This record gives sequence, C-alpha cells and structure tokens, in this order.
Amino acid sequence: MLTGCAQTQGTGEKGFNSGDGIVTVLPVAEREPLPELTGRTLDGQSLTLAEYGAGKTVVVNVWGSLCGPCRAEADDLVEADAELPDTGENAVALLGINVRDPGPGAAQAFVREYGITAPSVVDEGEALLTFSDTLPANAIPSTVVIDDQGQVAASIIGETTKATLVGVVDEVQASGRTAAEQDS
Repeated sequence: MLTGCAQTQGTGEKGFNSGDGIVTVLPVAEREPLPELTGRTLDGQSLTLAEYGAGKTVVVNVWGSLCGPCRAEADDLVEADAELPDTGENAVALLGINVRDPGPGAAQAFVREYGITAPSVVDEGEALLTFSDTLPANAIPSTVVIDDQGQVAASIIGETTKATLVGVVDEVQASGRTAAEQDS
C-alpha cells in the first residue's frame, strides 16, 4: 500500500526500503506474543490491536501512500481481505500501519483510491517499533500475520500478492489447529 521506494539493496529517496517478498512462517513453538500495539486511525479513532483482533488471525500491513510497491499490492490486499472470512473459527482481520506520509490527507486519499475498508493506525514513530524483532525498520511494504493467540506467526518482507497472503494465512491457521490437536 506506499514513490521513492528502492529494492533491498538501497534506500529510496524517501528513505524506504522495499523487500523482495521473502516469506517466513514460524512454527507454533517458536512464536512469541506481540507487544501491545495501540494508536490512532486515519479517522482519529483510538485502536488497540488486542481488542481489534481478539480471537482472530490479524494481517498487519505496513504501508505509505508514496511507495510504488505499496500501490502495486493495494488491490491484492483488498481482494484478500474480501476473500478471507471476517467471522467464525477462521476469522481474519486486516489492519494497516501507515508510515511516513506527509499528512493525513495523502493517506486518506490512498485509502479512498484503492477502496481499502480496513483501519490503518498512523505510525508516529512507535507502532512500527512493535515489530522491531520481525521487520526491518525501513522495509515498506511489509506484512505480518499474527495468529489467533496474539503471536507473531509469519512475515512477508516486501510487496505481496493476494495468493501469497491467503496462502500464508491458511498455513498459519492450519499450523495452529495442528498444534492445538497435538496438545489435546
């Protein structure tokens, strides 16, 4: 979902690094709880990840309106959000973290342009730090999948596609079910 991005070898003119789509899915035993993430959404509402994503798999996408790869993946994210269930046992919630935009107008215009309905927290320097053990600080776009237990389960560094994102979510949810079955 972000002009001025460069590939991982360099930094773009706006200080963004774009990854190459590296996907990492952690085994259940290696997952760690995500520290609390709170913030204000683009429309000024307070949002707490623990409340927003309680009992759901949460897809957190880091984006900015100025990033070309973010623009390239925006339609795929919207399509994945529409395909993934938002209720029931395999419920998924999508959340954005908007970074380095020159002001709320650019981010709001981006959301309108791509028809994004999921909320985005405006990162004022702290939201992205929540993911410091998972994401490189300047890798934009990036996506993190948090399992229904609130643990970091997977990451995609760089632009993603609908197929990749849906596949990663399916894998995270299946591994969680398998681990729960082994525990019973």
